[in-house]
Amino acid sequence: MELKCKIQTYDWGRHGIDSTVATLAKSANSDFTLDEKKPYAELWMGTHPNGPSHMKELNIPLDKYIKENSIVLGNDVQKIFGKHLPFLFKVLSVNKALSIQAHPNKEKAEELHQQYPTIYKDANHKPELAIALTPFEALCGFRPIREIKELLEILPELRAVIGEDKVLKFMTTDEASISKALKICFHSLMTCDPGLVALQLRKLLDRLSNLDDSLRQTLHASLLERLYSDYPGDVGCFSIYFFNFITMQPGEAIYLGPNEPHAYLFGDCIECMACSDNVVRAGLTPKLKDVPTLIEMLTYSCEPVSAKRFQPYREDECTEVFRPPVSEFSVAKITIPPGRSSYNIIPRSTASILIIINGKGEISSSKVLYRGSVIFIPANEKIGMKVLCGCHPMLMFQAFVNV
Repeated sequence: MELKCKIQTYDWGRHGIDSTVATLAKSANSDFTLDEKKPYAELWMGTHPNGPSHMKELNIPLDKYIKENSIVLGNDVQKIFGKHLPFLFKVLSVNKALSIQAHPNKEKAEELHQQYPTIYKDANHKPELAIALTPFEALCGFRPIREIKELLEILPELRAVIGEDKVLKFMTTDEASISKALKICFHSLMTCDPGLVALQLRKLLDRLSNLDDSLRQTLHASLLERLYSDYPGDVGCFSIYFFNFITMQPGEAIYLGPNEPHAYLFGDCIECMACSDNVVRAGLTPKLKDVPTLIEMLTYSCEPVSAKRFQPYREDECTEVFRPPVSEFSVAKITIPPGRSSYNIIPRSTASILIIINGKGEISSSKVLYRGSVIFIPANEKIGMKVLCGCHPMLMFQAFVNV
């Protein structure tokens, strides 16, 4: 059941052939015309109404097929989610930062939807899993307290924006009250007068240009300069000194649960999420910012970068699974090594969507799949993959419901 999937051309996407989204679409669809000037940001695989997938052979929306043949979801999925696929599977190609943001938990999502239905258009939570396809940069969660304090000591520009009195209180607060003091500092930063933010950013950038390489690296000078060039004067530029800066290598992942501050910065990744549009933004974006809501809902849990990497477990010699603590989705990474001629994909008790990232194969129905091909697999379906080009590893990702 091959799918034709929606491409989203958001402004932050990578352009033309530099975009994995674009090259996957070009490889799998003969009617796709690649425009080098266009930003290809996201490939959507699923039933989300803003970008639904269609079944190629039947020429109908996947959602319509599922509703008419709900047995394909699997019994457990129907019991919990009804006649709906509860996840959205994506490929992202990020050229410049997506907003400083977080996603509400279900209770908060229901509250926001009730209060502001035109802004928060559904009542669902939006946990996310991102798996790097290329070296992938992101901000993820608050840094350890020690790191934040060290940066505040050497950044008078940041102290000026937050306020010296609030910084002093943060620096001298005991461990039991540190989360509250951090919240006060972050709130002061994100609500600072935009004119003062722009002035202090400019001062910091001028100072960074004269520092030696070691100190520039400590202060993430290159990252700050890049963010500033895309979002000049934006308070979100300062947030890099509060949040962990993480670079994932291909195959590494992060899981973003409720109220976890984050921002994708650069690179290509696989992403899976619960079906929702609930995003609370506060910086590095031209979109609507809801700073009070974000400040109130964040966790203020301070952890090192190492704690943010989400580890898979191995199912067999070719498959490892990223299984987050939510029922909507899990993602399997399937790597068939060079020289191996076939592999039987592990059957799932729920419906799944599979995309080929590298390689070429033939499935049991004698259908040839190319790089970028996307297929919908009904629950409990057995799929045998015959490798047609075995000189390089064949790489696939499969999203399924985590029940």
